[in-house]
Amino acid sequence: MGTMPLHRVCGAFVFLSVCLIPFTPPCDGGNILVFPVDGSHWINMKILLEELHARGHNISVMRVTNSWYIKEKSPLYTSIPIELSSDFDFESFFHMFVQEHMQAQREGASVLTFMKLTKDFLSMMSHAHSLATDALAQLFDDKSKVKSLIDAQYDLVLTDPAVAPGVVLAKYLKLPTVLNVRWVNSGEGHFTMAPSPLSYIPVPGSGFTDKMNFIQRVKNMLFYGFIVFQQSFVLGPNYDALCEKYIEGGCDITSLFQEADIWLFRTDFVFDFPRPTMPNVIYIGGFQCKPAQPLPADLEDFVQSAGEHGVIIMTLGTFVNALPKEVSDDIAGVFAKMPQKVIWKHKGERPSTLGNNTLIVDWMPQKDLLGHPQIKVFVAHGGTNGLQEAIYHGVPVLGIPLFFDQYDNLIRLQERGAGKILELADVNGHSFEQGLNEVLHGDSYRQNMQRLSSLHRDQQMGPMDQAIYWVEYVIRHKGARHLRTEAYKMPWYSYYCLDVMLLLLTAATGLLLSILAIFRFLCCRARRTTKTKQH
Repeated sequence: MGTMPLHRVCGAFVFLSVCLIPFTPPCDGGNILVFPVDGSHWINMKILLEELHARGHNISVMRVTNSWYIKEKSPLYTSIPIELSSDFDFESFFHMFVQEHMQAQREGASVLTFMKLTKDFLSMMSHAHSLATDALAQLFDDKSKVKSLIDAQYDLVLTDPAVAPGVVLAKYLKLPTVLNVRWVNSGEGHFTMAPSPLSYIPVPGSGFTDKMNFIQRVKNMLFYGFIVFQQSFVLGPNYDALCEKYIEGGCDITSLFQEADIWLFRTDFVFDFPRPTMPNVIYIGGFQCKPAQPLPADLEDFVQSAGEHGVIIMTLGTFVNALPKEVSDDIAGVFAKMPQKVIWKHKGERPSTLGNNTLIVDWMPQKDLLGHPQIKVFVAHGGTNGLQEAIYHGVPVLGIPLFFDQYDNLIRLQERGAGKILELADVNGHSFEQGLNEVLHGDSYRQNMQRLSSLHRDQQMGPMDQAIYWVEYVIRHKGARHLRTEAYKMPWYSYYCLDVMLLLLTAATGLLLSILAIFRFLCCRARRTTKTKQH
């Protein structure tokens, strides 16, 4: 066979290149301004930023100068410093609050104690939101910084609305907004932008499922009233004052949330209860999950040494350094009696009852451990990320909820038969051993969790791919207005059609009164006619 002439080879190469061009996805990077929330929320945001950076997007991150987690220098982004007007140590306050809250649960504290803890926490949150809005006001007053933000020609603002200056900044700069969200400043995001019938949608903090009896529905309504109070009188006024001063025509923070182009919502309906939603909500629950990577050699040796009994792992998240000492000792004592090996992320005082089968660590590769076939049970506090990773890898959960949304998260797994809740007040050697053995040896827990894992993985497009697609969608189309409801522009009485009902009720009442007046007139006329004839 003869050799093809060079010019024909070149021609074929050019022809193939031209044919393949339409199938190459656009790779022009966008210019993204990020206003994150510090602490554990940054972990979720950073995972998303890593993927955006890998796709060629240019990222700028606004960070306070004394940030806990957000580094000033990073290969992922350029940081834009903002100053807080106070050096209040939120991290220390938060750790102290966590310890007091756990101790109150253990001691069966009075209603007054819990009210005090709630008051202290709301006061701290109000102070945090006040500092955030003050920092944004200082930015707006600095014309050179504002000019630099405008000159940068950002394509959108990506923000976590748990602390909400990012949506105000987006409105001020007239930029499309993408929310990386499960929580807004007043609570769970769905309650802000989607119809939320309280008859079957449990309010965060209630601890209810979507099957509520009458008394639970009454309590659910009261919990919702507390959220409305918190938003209207504790957190909202900080933002409303900022909007009134700096946003042309004014605004309110709830309307700004509802005006967002896309909500990247960190949950899905494998995990959450079914509920009404909106077309601009993209569910990315488990977006941080990936197939497990090999463990470090020493950890792999420890895991393999467990043999057929397998391994239990335990962690209580980022903010909990240690449980109360008596609880840690009880848990360690139970672990010591188990044939399984145990890996326990624990930073506090070493428990006196610790067994040789238990490895205490300051940090663990949680995702990779959950994906290891030797892991039998995950003992966890109920944080969203950890539970979604457990679902992804099909590992049943024994949950010890401590605060915030953790009980509500765990109740979703327990309702589906994939986990069991053990409240901190009830934890002792007997209850922990009983709960652990139930999840460990009850086949239904693993089967139900593996079913959830199968459902979660059966998606046309992975959660991270969906998140990136919709961020790039907003960049390509300069927003997603056609997916937004206009309901947020309506006054509350119009939204609930109270004005329409009032009109119809008025019309019906007028018609009824007219009919009665006509009958009365006819009756009176008939009586007069009768009297005339009689005379």
